[in-house]
Amino acid sequence: MDQHAHHRAARSHGTVETEHGATRARPAEQPSRLAALAERVPATVSLPIITALAFGCFTIFRAHSGGIKGGQAVLYGLAAAVVTGALGLVVAHFQSSMLTETRALAYGALFGGAVGWNYSLGGESVLSSVGFGLGMGAAMFVTALYIFRGHRVREPHGEHRPHKERRSRHLPMPTH
Repeated sequence: MDQHAHHRAARSHGTVETEHGATRARPAEQPSRLAALAERVPATVSLPIITALAFGCFTIFRAHSGGIKGGQAVLYGLAAAVVTGALGLVVAHFQSSMLTETRALAYGALFGGAVGWNYSLGGESVLSSVGFGLGMGAAMFVTALYIFRGHRVREPHGEHRPHKERRSRHLPMPTH
């Protein structure tokens, strides 16, 4: 073994050299295409689409377990993904102009209606599907309201109700 070959072998322990066919790692300055796309697409667009795709897959599963087979179950899933995705995009687009309670109600109504319809695919009665949808919509309303009130700093209309210590700073209105 010549001097250079031995040095190259000793130097390569624990590292991958490009001369052995490995590709170089990307520099930290160049983000991947997926990371660049994620930076360009806002969460108000990407999250409703991802959620709609997941809901469409769940609808296919639910329809198939309810006795609907093959292509018809896929069509139900596709319709569920398109409708909930479009409605989710509308709610996400207009949420910054809504009051906190209205926004929570919109998310609760969308979730409750979608889950209630999906529940009916299993062959349950209309009354039980409506009841299940109302219950799930109410749970989503309470959850969304809790989340929105917990993050008041990011609210589009500012804080819903100022804290007590902030109220004390305001001077009372003079009475005449």
